[in-house]
Amino acid sequence: MRILIADSDSGAVSHLVKVLGKSSYAVDHVKTADEALNMFKHYEYDLFITELVLSDLPGEELIRQVRRSRISTPIMVLSVRTDSPTKVAAFSAGADDYVTKPFDMSETQARIQALTRRSYGIAESRLCVGPLELDLESRMVSVNGHFLHLTSKEYSILELLLLRKGAVLTKDMFLNHLYGGIDEPEMKIIDVFICKLRRKLQRFGAEHMITTVWGRGYILQDPAVAAGTSASSQGFTEGSAPLRQAG
Repeated sequence: MRILIADSDSGAVSHLVKVLGKSSYAVDHVKTADEALNMFKHYEYDLFITELVLSDLPGEELIRQVRRSRISTPIMVLSVRTDSPTKVAAFSAGADDYVTKPFDMSETQARIQALTRRSYGIAESRLCVGPLELDLESRMVSVNGHFLHLTSKEYSILELLLLRKGAVLTKDMFLNHLYGGIDEPEMKIIDVFICKLRRKLQRFGAEHMITTVWGRGYILQDPAVAAGTSASSQGFTEGSAPLRQAG
C-alpha cells in the first residue's frame, strides 16, 4: 500500500517513515501542502497523513482542497496541536482520524491499518478468496492451510490483487504500487512476478486464480465464480450448437 505524508518537520516523522517502509508500505514524504497536492495529481494513495502546521498552508485548508478535488483517500492528521476545537475543525474539513504528537508507534500503526482496511471496505485484517488467505497485519499467506513463502514484491502484487478483487489491474498500476515512480524497471518485470506467483499458488491447489486480460492486465477472481462463468459459457455454446446445425 502507498502512503503520502505531509510534514515540514522531517525529524518528527522519520522513524514512522522507516517503520512503514519496513512493513512494505511505499511512503512518499513531502514538506509542504503544495507538494502534497502535486503528488495527488500523479499518484493514487491508500492513506494521506498530514501535519496541520505547514509552512505554506494551514493543514485544515489542505484537507479541504484534497476533498474538493474529489479524492476519497483516507486522511489521518498527525499533529502537535492537541486542542479540541482544532480536532473538530480537522474532522469537519474531511479528516478521518486524528493523532497527536508525540505519538505511540504501535497504536499509530494499528490506526493506519484500520484506515486502509476501511478504505477497501474490509472489516478485518484477513482477506480470503477461495482457498487463498492473506493477513494484512502479519503478512502471512496460505493456500488450503499451507503457508506460502513469498518475496516482498510477490506479496505486494498479491495484496493489491486481493484488495481489488474482480478488477482488472494494469501493469502500470503494479509498477506504481511496487516502485512508486522511483527507479521503475521495464514493464515486463510484472509478467515475471505474476508467473512466479502463479506457480507458488498452483503448487497448493490455487490454480487459475490470476487471469490474464489480454491487452489490459491481470485480474484475481474467486475460483467458484470463474468456474461458474466458464460453465455458463460452455452450457450456452453446447445448447446452441444443435440450433446451428438445424439451420
